[in-house]
Amino acid sequence: MTYLTMNTPLQVPYHRSSIGPEEIQEVVETLESGWLTTGPRTARFERDFSEYTQAPFSQAVNSCTSGLHLALTALEIGAGDEVITTPLTFCATVNVILHRGATPVLADVDDDGNIDAGSVAAKLNPRTRAIIPVHLAGLPCDLQAIWSLANRRGVAVIEDCAHAIGSHYRGVPIGGAQPDAGWPSAAAVFSFYATKNMTTGEGGMVTTHDEQFAARLKNLCLHGISKNSWNRYADRGSWHYEVLEPGFKYNLTDLQSALGIHQLRKLERFTADRTRLAALYSELLGDVEEVSLPRAKADCRHAWHLFMLRLNLDRLSINRAEFIAELQTRGVGTSVHFIPIPLHPAYADMAARPENQVPRALSLYPRLISLPLYPAMTEEQIVITAKAVREIAMENRVSRFWALTAAAAS
Repeated sequence: MTYLTMNTPLQVPYHRSSIGPEEIQEVVETLESGWLTTGPRTARFERDFSEYTQAPFSQAVNSCTSGLHLALTALEIGAGDEVITTPLTFCATVNVILHRGATPVLADVDDDGNIDAGSVAAKLNPRTRAIIPVHLAGLPCDLQAIWSLANRRGVAVIEDCAHAIGSHYRGVPIGGAQPDAGWPSAAAVFSFYATKNMTTGEGGMVTTHDEQFAARLKNLCLHGISKNSWNRYADRGSWHYEVLEPGFKYNLTDLQSALGIHQLRKLERFTADRTRLAALYSELLGDVEEVSLPRAKADCRHAWHLFMLRLNLDRLSINRAEFIAELQTRGVGTSVHFIPIPLHPAYADMAARPENQVPRALSLYPRLISLPLYPAMTEEQIVITAKAVREIAMENRVSRFWALTAAAAS
């Protein structure tokens, strides 16, 4: 077999966005309109997003990080408060808690990598003000269990939906109406980063069911002023505004919303493509004992933002880094989601505290590899990737006898 050098273009890049002529034309029309910042297209994108998610209120923001920070600010969470979240997430989830002056508390994960409701329950105390579950890879968390805990203790739930646009929980889009929940989340926050299931390049959206909360989000999003430039334009040039509270510069532009309008219209097709390609991965790799495959859940629709392969390291003679390098030489790009929060130097003091011990997350992390998965992939590229995984596993497998012996010894 001919292997690629590190400088050779990959046969299967880790990601490629799906941008079509509709998005390009909308951007051109936006440029020609003269309205580039937050304006009529952003308002349309917010309305379309509410219709798609079945959430009554949507606030466009310039990133998921901004949206999480806005939600915490609107809830007036700050010094002396604790917020429970997962260790298996991007640093932004924890950073926004710290930026509010609150204390992050880490709950451990379940077998699927999502936050474990039992661990959340063990971390709740009188200082807990909110729970931020992350729908890892596009697989919804056990929201009913989390809502039940939050309801009993009177704390807010802010869903980190960075991976979850297109996911459904019990038949309803994530971030949308949950009439039987009893305690819907205060907010659900989405990401439209370049690698996400739909993209505006950078950007995000916050959905909520609370009209007063939505009004505060809107006010905080743009400096805390009573009218943004689009409001003033719609009011026929009214120049007067008031700063109601110190806010932020978190607004999404019309140039970005021009992309989002059409990406959202294509999202159901994107999700179907991801689901089909994920099923093909599972078909091609289902009998490879050296790896374990991600699974969907019966009561959810998985958005398949990521296909997170798990290496069975007790059956392999190489580690995760070596496995990734072998995939690279075969022309396959990969990533890892995520380096757990306790392993970053910035959070060392927090990670050392007894309440933040998360052994299941730290045990799962060395096994994780995210394989390429996106609508622009071809079935041939899935076959190439699966073939590479199978070859590496076979070439580096430990005999069943020695695997059992090692397991018994440990």
